[in-house]
Order: sequence, then structure tokens, then C-alpha cells
Amino acid sequence: MAILSIKIKIGDKDYVMKVEESEEETLRLAAKQLNEKLKMFKEQYGIEDKADLLAMVAFDTTVNHLKKERDGSYTDKQLTDRLTHLSNIISKSMAD
Repeated sequence: MAILSIKIKIGDKDYVMKVEESEEETLRLAAKQLNEKLKMFKEQYGIEDKADLLAMVAFDTTVNHLKKERDGSYTDKQLTDRLTHLSNIISKSMAD
């Protein structure tokens, strides 16, 4: 896979990165979403300090990730419980 040198802008700062070609689109999308969140926090809460803005975006992103992770685990547990229940029913009916 080809390695690209790309420039990603986060806030007012450019970051040069060497990435695999297959990752470029994901990284650019991540930077876009991050910049949108920075703008939203700045406008919505009047936060001007760049470190505070980045901290709030990091906190918000982590909370959202944990919620999705927790919800996914609950769904996986439900699926596992249902499959176990169906397996028990099938085993019981085959024993009869």
C-alpha cells in the first residue's frame, strides 16, 4: 500500500502526517468532524481558549464512544442470551 504525506488542519494548526493511502479518507473525515465540534463548542458555550476547546471535544467524544460501546455490549449480551435460550430449546426437543 502506498504511503502518502498529507496535511490535516485541526483548529488553526496544520499537522503533516504520513499515512497509508487507504486511511486518508478516514483521517480527513475525522479532522472535519473534529473541527465542526470545535466550532460548535466555541459558538455554543463561548469557549475561546484552544486547550479548553480541545479538552471539551475530547471529553464529548469519549462520552459518546463509551455510550456506543456500552449499548453495543448490551445488544451483544441480548443476542447471546437469546441464542443460548434457542439452543436449550432445540437440545431439549431433540432429547425428547
